[in-house]
Amino acid sequence: MATSTSGSPSGTPSAAASDPMAALTAPGSPFELAEEDVLGVPLRVLANRPRSLSEFVARSAGYGDREYVVHDDGTRWTYAEHARAVASVAAALRDRYGVEPGDRVAILAANRPEWLITFWATVSLGAVAVGMNGWWAGDEIRYGLADCEPKVLVADRRRLERLPDATVPVVEMESGFADLVRYAPDAELPAGPGDEDAPALILYTSGTTGRPKGAVLTHRNVIAMQNVQALLAARAMAHVPADRRPASPPAGRWLVNSPFFHVSGLLAGAVAAFADGHTMVLFSGRFDVPAVLATIERERCTNWSVVPTVGWRVVNHPDSGAYDLSSVARLGGGSAAFAPELVTRLQQVFTNAKGAMGVGYGLTESGGVATSAGAAQLEAAVGAIGAAVPTVQVEIRGEDGTRLADGEEGEIWIRSPLVMREYWRNPEATAKSLTEDRWLRTGDLGLERNGQFFMATRRSDLILRGGENIYPAEIEHCLDAHPDIAESVVVGVPHPELGEEVKAVVVPKPGGALTPETLSAYVGERLAYYKVPSYWEIRTEPLPRTATGKVIRAVVTGAKAADLVEE
Repeated sequence: MATSTSGSPSGTPSAAASDPMAALTAPGSPFELAEEDVLGVPLRVLANRPRSLSEFVARSAGYGDREYVVHDDGTRWTYAEHARAVASVAAALRDRYGVEPGDRVAILAANRPEWLITFWATVSLGAVAVGMNGWWAGDEIRYGLADCEPKVLVADRRRLERLPDATVPVVEMESGFADLVRYAPDAELPAGPGDEDAPALILYTSGTTGRPKGAVLTHRNVIAMQNVQALLAARAMAHVPADRRPASPPAGRWLVNSPFFHVSGLLAGAVAAFADGHTMVLFSGRFDVPAVLATIERERCTNWSVVPTVGWRVVNHPDSGAYDLSSVARLGGGSAAFAPELVTRLQQVFTNAKGAMGVGYGLTESGGVATSAGAAQLEAAVGAIGAAVPTVQVEIRGEDGTRLADGEEGEIWIRSPLVMREYWRNPEATAKSLTEDRWLRTGDLGLERNGQFFMATRRSDLILRGGENIYPAEIEHCLDAHPDIAESVVVGVPHPELGEEVKAVVVPKPGGALTPETLSAYVGERLAYYKVPSYWEIRTEPLPRTATGKVIRAVVTGAKAADLVEE
């Protein structure tokens, strides 16, 4: 059966004898595993874990004058300053705006320290932080506010300009937030909720087709994500020879440019860095390769997580070799599958991260990571997303919900203590995505081979041509490796006899000369004939993308209006 039982109640991680995971998770170890009831379902969890996110804030004060966050406007906060600010802002939200446990506080801004302070203050009160999409236009913002009904909206000036008619109390970060920080400088930090399954966070799905849905993540979900990342880091360190292993691992400097309203920026970036005392270097606004690489060089960043779109822009930029990137020791990634060529070229640019690149697969609804793959796996095969991470069960199932055999393609199902509680006020959507025993139906197609999972595509993106299944990602990886192509997307178009045909939309690099004939010949040399696009569209404007780098196919095809405001 195509089933991973990594950390599951029914089995133990299938790992080589040399894998230190068994020792790390054994009884009495820091990452000891236990089976507990999670919303009515027995799941494998880490036994020694915080029960509230406020515990992370309380612990962080011990890092004192260590640099916590560096903003690209020059602002710098220490951990001690941040902890005091969180307690004061929590008191102000409670006293001035009546925020109580279960109430929502909406955050709408670029990545900046005020975003994080508001988040930690909100969850410490037992209230629910709502990370609103910073690329939303006015109508989308109004939709989100009507959906989550917050007690207060904390936003930056640029986004408030899209909302001249706000119907909820507003704190503008530039002009009003400092007053919250000064409100109660000696305030005690709230203890957080008594129930770790209480909602902590609402993150809205990308909404590439239809209205966004709010995924409700609990304190347990967010903490479990950080626990898994810490465990994977400990496993990596265990492979380092003892005489080269530091007694106390040094604090890293993490470059974070993924938006906080997405799991990659907030959970995999901000929360993970904060919980272990690392420094976050924030880069906000429009992505610019020279500016980002200059930031890495200046701040001596050690860790960076990228999406494929950003990765290609970095490796293809003519000046990438002009910067000192030797401080980067670890590269991560997610959002979409990485082409093997991209993995290789990223490690050529960031030479000290060679062999230390890992990519995770997950969704907002899965609370972040579900599988993880290293550089060797990613370079070996297109679509590799790795093995299930500890405490996470991953299975491949057919349309009738039955498990499929090894090598058979089906839908990826996930169950873990990271999986969302529900969709906010949307029981119908919740029932379609979550089974009664809390398996999440991802809508992604994939397969398993010997414990390793491979991504095919989103079910809705699959192209059916004359009985053949065609996966856009495979063709896109081929096109993105073309020396004259900046970006591409592949979609299906109706055909009276075949059902669907393949269409590719490509954007050339400056100076690139592309024609349908040369592109067809290029793809035909590398892929089967039926995967060669029959229709080509060459555009000069960048492809429409979500803030997390995913192409909005419905906008490309004209089925949906472009309603996001790009930074």
